Amino acid sequence: MELSFTQGRWNYESWGGFDPISSSNAKPPGVELWAVFDVPQHQIDASWKNLTHSLSGLFCASINFLESTTTYSAPEWSFPPASGNLRYGTLPREAVCTENLTPWLKLLPCRDKDGLAKLLDRPSIYRGFYHSQRLHLTSTGSGSEGMDSGIILEQTLTAVLRPNSRRASMAHAREKHIQPSWSLSSIFGKQVSGRCVLVKSSNVYLLLDRGLVSELKHLYKENEKLVANDLATKNFWTNPSFELSAKPERVFIEENSMHSNSSSILYKFPVEKYSESEPFDLGVIWKDPVVWLCQQAPLRASRFLMGSGNERGTIAISLKSTQLSEGFMGANANDKRCELRVYVFQVVPWYVKVYFHSLQVFVDQQPKAVSDIIEKINVSPSKDKVSPGVMEVVLKLPCRVTSAALTIEFDKGFLHIDEYPPDANQGFDIPSAIISFPNFHASMVFLEDDSLNKSPLLSKFQEKSPVMSYTEVLLVPLTTPDFSMPYNVIAITCMVFALYFRSLVNVLRRRVAEEERFLKDKAARKTGWPLPLLSKLSAKLRGRQWEPPHSAPASSSFINSKLVFKVILVAGLAVGWQYYFS
Repeated sequence: MELSFTQGRWNYESWGGFDPISSSNAKPPGVELWAVFDVPQHQIDASWKNLTHSLSGLFCASINFLESTTTYSAPEWSFPPASGNLRYGTLPREAVCTENLTPWLKLLPCRDKDGLAKLLDRPSIYRGFYHSQRLHLTSTGSGSEGMDSGIILEQTLTAVLRPNSRRASMAHAREKHIQPSWSLSSIFGKQVSGRCVLVKSSNVYLLLDRGLVSELKHLYKENEKLVANDLATKNFWTNPSFELSAKPERVFIEENSMHSNSSSILYKFPVEKYSESEPFDLGVIWKDPVVWLCQQAPLRASRFLMGSGNERGTIAISLKSTQLSEGFMGANANDKRCELRVYVFQVVPWYVKVYFHSLQVFVDQQPKAVSDIIEKINVSPSKDKVSPGVMEVVLKLPCRVTSAALTIEFDKGFLHIDEYPPDANQGFDIPSAIISFPNFHASMVFLEDDSLNKSPLLSKFQEKSPVMSYTEVLLVPLTTPDFSMPYNVIAITCMVFALYFRSLVNVLRRRVAEEERFLKDKAARKTGWPLPLLSKLSAKLRGRQWEPPHSAPASSSFINSKLVFKVILVAGLAVGWQYYFS
């Protein structure tokens, strides 16, 4: 299993793409998760669901969204660890923050309290150009490589940081980078005061890339042999081009560098001999401006959208040569039978309805027959609200190709109103496509002595991993409804009901007795005082008891009829309003 959280995008053109760091640790933006399960075929999806929920809780992320069948796929052969039990999913829009980094640091022996992890200052990491935290788990059976059954945990944090200087920002704006002077304290704001007490070894390695070594030789080509030797001798820190602030314990030179005229040089700095009184602060001071580029993959991949409107469009994948394939193939590059194989793995959401029959191939800006260029293809069409569309392609290109392109048309689907995210007007993401080169392997072999077997990092450099690169994440705008209309309807309906209930409650809560007394007094004032006096005299003369005139029942009946009329009127208005809008 491998899980990665990435912020930013790896710049393959400036930071390289043909070394173990960029090929294995450069990841797409957001969250990427893949896992290979050792369970029966019918239990894989259930195991994937349990895995996503567990990781979501452990790393405080939205990984549980990958449980849906619309978000993950099962590549067969285009993804390097491909097998029948593989599941792969990405969340391009997942935001990476300290809530994800803290659980990752808790898996370290001393967390971020001691050792090298003490350098991992959050502000320094998150203000960098790029950072990716990776978690790789491998279960081992009993007897494999002499180890007992268990789980091997590998944690890798890849970051492209900016030194605290103005020259760093100026260099980032150029295609070729002029290296600024730097130190650990200027990048992280901290120093290393020793190793973690729970670890066996804790080392810092400084790697001089092949392109940098070649440039240093070129600057002093009149004394090339002396410069090459100075980089690997004990007095190398007094080199005319740069100066190191600490003395390394060992110096390693790359062996069998087949893809370049120069070899990488690696310096090893153990930190266990440093303490609080004498902290470790590695720094490089450049005496002369050095301009260089990292070695790139055979083809530089990019992906973009074509077309306009909210109805249909085209996805295009462009591959441009970096001249590495010719250098790698040597004399065979001129042979017409020389071929360069490229694997393309692309996943599109179900609401992007791709027409796979519209696939077109262009080589050196000339259209070619699909059967002549595509050696193998595997297509899994998408199903609405069930599964995404998957395309796996093997391209067979000539070694001297300068450019190639793939285009495929699609229609934009419609979503239910409940399926739109809160920021629907921003657009919808298509995950990065994966471009791999099976004929090229990124590895660095440093053969100096047997101490290399004790270094996990150098052992990882020696592994032959296929060269891979990720394309850009595409942002597709879809037709979105007017989300303000439901709000307006709800607001108007609530206002009508408020007026209805206000009138009803006002009528029902009015005090009838006070109104009766008011009407009785009003009637008495109209009749005047002679009439009551004459009625009293008449009652005495007849020998009967005098009774006042009964005007209240008439007023009471009048009030009751008026109340009923108001209630019926308001209810009728409400029923008519509701019938009109329904």
